[in-house]
Order: sequence, then structure tokens, then C-alpha cells
Amino acid sequence: MNAYEGFAEVYDVFMDNIDYDKWVEYIFNIWKNFDINPKLVAELGCGTGNITGRLAAKGYDMIGIDISEDMLCVAKEKAERDNLDILYLCQDMKEFELFGTVDVVLSICDSMNYITDEEELVKVFELVNNYLEPKGYFIFDLNTEHKFKNVIGNRSYGDIEEDKAYIWQNFYDECEKINEYCVNFFVEDKESGLYERIEEFHYEKAYDIETIKRLMKKSGLNFVTVYDAFTFEAPSEKSERIYIVAQENGK
Repeated sequence: MNAYEGFAEVYDVFMDNIDYDKWVEYIFNIWKNFDINPKLVAELGCGTGNITGRLAAKGYDMIGIDISEDMLCVAKEKAERDNLDILYLCQDMKEFELFGTVDVVLSICDSMNYITDEEELVKVFELVNNYLEPKGYFIFDLNTEHKFKNVIGNRSYGDIEEDKAYIWQNFYDECEKINEYCVNFFVEDKESGLYERIEEFHYEKAYDIETIKRLMKKSGLNFVTVYDAFTFEAPSEKSERIYIVAQENGK
């Protein structure tokens, strides 16, 4: 089962602590900081469209890309509900294809951490560079090793809603820098009243900034800067999420 495939129907319920409006405002601030005025934007790992839809509602032409059909079904339902014209594509980030170039590529909610092999991450960067307009921008976030190791750590988490619940077991391998999430969801069947159990495994890799710079150079992308999430400050040892700004090389 692909990551988040079984989670699609309950994703928004259990992610309601995320202030997506704040995240979008931060993206706008980055654009303002670099005088970026995009018309066409692609989001890699768009999930249920929480960022894509908000940007579309602000008037941007949006393309949402995700590997999970179930997540995209939810995203499309939201777009229809809100009368938004969004192109959603069910594609693997490592092999995505567009019909032409875009002004900005976004990837939010640690989607890049899910690329756990360096060569595969280079492929993603190469594709981004290929589909960006000359001097176009790639903006993405990453969970940090500090978050995996010291904040989430080897712990278990859970949450209970009226007809849904989950248990989240977390394991971090310091040698491989791989964070494993084992998640069990319990979703009530409305007809029978019984609960269906869905088990998923998710893997994210911690990348340090120097590694990202090296892989970008290999791909042809130009590294521009990195921020501690939701600020314009340099990351610190305590940063849990960082934002990286890169640019198409223009060659």
C-alpha cells in the first residue's frame, strides 16, 4: 500500500492541527522576498489538496501531483465543492511528467523526506529543473534530523475521534538516518458499526543542508537559500522543519 493510501479518508481529520493558511502566507512571503510572481504553479506531493486548493482560490493556475489515487480523489472532491479548476495528476514524484514548464514548483509537508535514496532525489531535482521556466523557483520543506531524533524519537502516539482512531509508532535509525512510521488506523463502518484496521508503514530520510546542496549541484539546480520554517532566519540545531529555495539554472 502506498503511503497515505489508507489514510486518505481520515487525513484531514487527524491533520486539523496544521494551520494551512499560515503555511500559504509563508509561501507568499517567500515569493515577495524574491519578487516571484508566478502564474502556473505545480505542487509535488499535494495530498488532499490543502495547499493546492488555497493557492487556486487566490487565483493561481495549479497542478497537483501525488502518487496516491485515494488522496487525489479527496483533493478533486474539494476542488469541485469549491468550484476550483485544478489539474490533478496521479504520478510518482520520481517520474513525474508535465505538458510544459511552470513558474514555480512547490513541495510542502515533508514530501521530499519520502525520497530516501540520494540518487532518486537527484532524479526529482533534475525533473524539477527540467520543468521550470528559466530562472523559475523550487521551494520545498524538510523535516530535520533533530525532529526525527529528539522530538518525535522512538515513541508512540495516538488520537481518537468519534468514529476514527489511530496509533502511531515511531522509530528513528541514526545510522541510516531513516525515520519509520508504523501507523494503525481504526475506522468505523457506518453500516455494521465495526471498525476496520488499516496498517501502513512510512519512511522518511533526514538530509542535512550540505547533502542537499551537493545533490542539487549534481542535478543542475541552483541552491539559493535555506530558512528555519516560517521565518527568514538561518536554521539552528533546534530547527524541526526547514524551507529550501532553489532556482532553475537558466542554461
